[in-house]
Amino acid sequence: MELNKPVGQLGTASKAAHDALEITRHDVVIVGAGAAGTAVAASLLARDRGLDIAVIEPADAHYYQPGWTMVGAGIFQAESTVRKMQEVLPRDLNWIKASVTAFDPENDRVILEGQRAIKYQQLVVCPGLKLDWDAIPGLSESLGRNGVTSNYRYDLAPYTWQLVRELKSGRALFTQPPMPIKCAGAPQKAMYLSSDHWQRTGRLGQIDVQFCNGGDALFGVPAYVPALMEYVRRYDIELNFRFNLCAIDGPRKLATFNRKLDDGTTETVTREFDMLHAVPPQKAPDFIRNSPLADQTGWIDVDPGTLRHRTYSNIFALGDAANTTNAKTAAAARKQAPVVAHNLLVALGKAENHAEYNGYGSCPLTVERGRIVLAEFLYSGKVSPTFPKWLIDGQRPSRLAWLLKERILPPLYWNAMLKGREWLAKPKLIR
Repeated sequence: MELNKPVGQLGTASKAAHDALEITRHDVVIVGAGAAGTAVAASLLARDRGLDIAVIEPADAHYYQPGWTMVGAGIFQAESTVRKMQEVLPRDLNWIKASVTAFDPENDRVILEGQRAIKYQQLVVCPGLKLDWDAIPGLSESLGRNGVTSNYRYDLAPYTWQLVRELKSGRALFTQPPMPIKCAGAPQKAMYLSSDHWQRTGRLGQIDVQFCNGGDALFGVPAYVPALMEYVRRYDIELNFRFNLCAIDGPRKLATFNRKLDDGTTETVTREFDMLHAVPPQKAPDFIRNSPLADQTGWIDVDPGTLRHRTYSNIFALGDAANTTNAKTAAAARKQAPVVAHNLLVALGKAENHAEYNGYGSCPLTVERGRIVLAEFLYSGKVSPTFPKWLIDGQRPSRLAWLLKERILPPLYWNAMLKGREWLAKPKLIR
């Protein structure tokens, strides 16, 4: 039986097989227990402890991924960014440790591995996205050796710091694929913190730092580009736009890029490197892209304000797998979770007035050790600072913003966001 296909696309025999699955039922089913899934579960229980909630998540560990940039710069220890899943999930729910293989929204069911189905009244889908390491030939087999690393993996962020400490001279390449990706500032955060270390240790003059970006701009929100450009000049970084990494030869230390030219054609460019910080292309997980929940580009099709599915009214989605145009960051999930929690209770008849998500995202750009450009913005790139300008001017590097990133945000994540405490994240209600 092909459980990886949507039920709506299966034949009659396969549908009959689905009907024979072992079935359990819950009021609310949440797919995924990352930042978005755990936060929305906690927000729901904070509103109504009586809800029967099941969370479907195959992983044993929960990661604080925003901390990996700091691990790659020697500021955090990797172990501080991970906890056991059972310690993070709220107690008053059912944890189903399994993988989803398909969705059957016409019959309000999620299909799991092992011939099981879960029925729901309301479904929340937030499985994160897929880091497609294998899309770049040579990348997977080069990671963790030959000077190739990435802060996008827990086990590789310490290797980033090792390479930064050991590099005395040569060329350091930092790559970024075309959007969408999670935390669009992360590729250049690694570059700035590495360059800062080399500058502080007197080695920057012997290291050729290059940023190879598959897009057209340094950062998607123009208001923050001038501050970033000051650091590009300070570290003498060579900017290469429309450079998309397409192959790596680890043993020979060669990186190949497809460069898009102004006339629309492409050329191949190969660069030698001594260190390469790679960021893979990213897309929705396969079981999302092949499901009835996806839009034409493969992401979950939701209303950008209510985060409710455009076709199935008892399905919501948030986090990286949704097709909303906000930045894919933990800060976005922190704002989205209360919106979904409230709107789901409205759908159950337990609350009034819809909540609306405004596209908020935040990217603390670590431009040097001790200073951050705190980018905060809404849909369409509208700047939206949390703090008054006299306290933290988000368009200038700030020591206070660094303290926020280093000291305040990690405990805020573990002890507030994942516990249903919606400090500075109360949803806006639309009457």
